[in-house]
Amino acid sequence: MRLLIIRHAEPDYSIDGLTEKGKREAELLGKKMKDEMIDKIYVSPLGRARLTAEPIESASGVNAEVCDFLEEFGYATVRLPYLDRPACCWDLLPELVNQHPELYLPSEWQSVDFIKQSRVPECYSSVCRELDILLAKHGYVREGCNYRVADRSHKTVVLVCHYGITAVLLSHLLNCSPYSIWQNCVTLPSSVTTLFTEERREGLASFRMCGMGDVSHLYKAGEEPSFAARFCECFTDDTRH
Repeated sequence: MRLLIIRHAEPDYSIDGLTEKGKREAELLGKKMKDEMIDKIYVSPLGRARLTAEPIESASGVNAEVCDFLEEFGYATVRLPYLDRPACCWDLLPELVNQHPELYLPSEWQSVDFIKQSRVPECYSSVCRELDILLAKHGYVREGCNYRVADRSHKTVVLVCHYGITAVLLSHLLNCSPYSIWQNCVTLPSSVTTLFTEERREGLASFRMCGMGDVSHLYKAGEEPSFAARFCECFTDDTRH
């Protein structure tokens, strides 16, 4: 089984839609997906994801199914010492991470005070549970850190969603803390992350990522990738801080 996790194209958050650049990115993504032999598409209920999915639907001839659990993970907020309002759980400044290195440990990240005192553990568990229900429908049933193969296949399943929730999905599939991905990885708008199942022992599979955040469809068309989700490369840069 192949799993493609796609981040929506460049967003216009003010209208939960896409910018003009985002619309171009989505069209280029649709062209890329035309030859991918897609069997099933699942999409976040949010507008920017659904608009990104439309060209993929047209190119593949597969209608997307809306999955509420693929909504962006921004509803899982935390109280941070340097802010007077709740904030997205994944947007932490480096000095706070230095104070809590256990954030990177898959068995301990949920024990950090500001995580434990929030709805993050509950929301995280809910998303992981819903992902496993979806994968079981396609023949892969979670057992421990791996998946029992109930119905092996070479199907391609596409999830069109958001950066924050992508990190949650990947952390569950790869058995790591989501902060390893939230803090140290990024998937740019319209990018494609690819995972395959590997059944090295008969009946027992694991998901292995062979590519993260592919935007080759943009480079091929001469379209510069969006800066969205990145922060300044150097502190003196006149970019997002």
